[in-house]
Amino acid sequence: MKTTIPSMRTSQRGMSLIEVLIAVLILGIGVLGIAAMQAASLRNSQSSLQQSTAVIQANAIMDAMRANVAAAQGGAYNLAMAGAPCAAPAAGATIASKDLNDWITSLQSAIAANACGSVTCGATSCSVTVQWSDNLSGTPNTVTVASLL
Repeated sequence: MKTTIPSMRTSQRGMSLIEVLIAVLILGIGVLGIAAMQAASLRNSQSSLQQSTAVIQANAIMDAMRANVAAAQGGAYNLAMAGAPCAAPAAGATIASKDLNDWITSLQSAIAANACGSVTCGATSCSVTVQWSDNLSGTPNTVTVASLL
């Protein structure tokens, strides 16, 4: 003889509304965290790009001075840091003045509109400084490159 025992409902099926709301809340917090990390990553990569470009631009004027060593040693490339806004020096009749004009113009187009540079040369070595304010955070940045001629 087969006997059946009436089954009592002991397990719950599905999820309650509170469980779903808590799961959605946790998921939302996770998505906001990922978005914040993405924004920080973009900000840091832009700053890194600007610093790399500043080093490349500083090396570019160093190479121009090495190609025109006599003028560099004579002080033709010496350029003081101008105040804001930084205006490119006039492209005169000398190679040095044309190089400096091209360099400041390319700094402002490649890094930021407020970028500025200075050059100080001695008898055997030169120092190049590039300054700009970060577009996203507004923090001032400076890169200095020193080299022998």
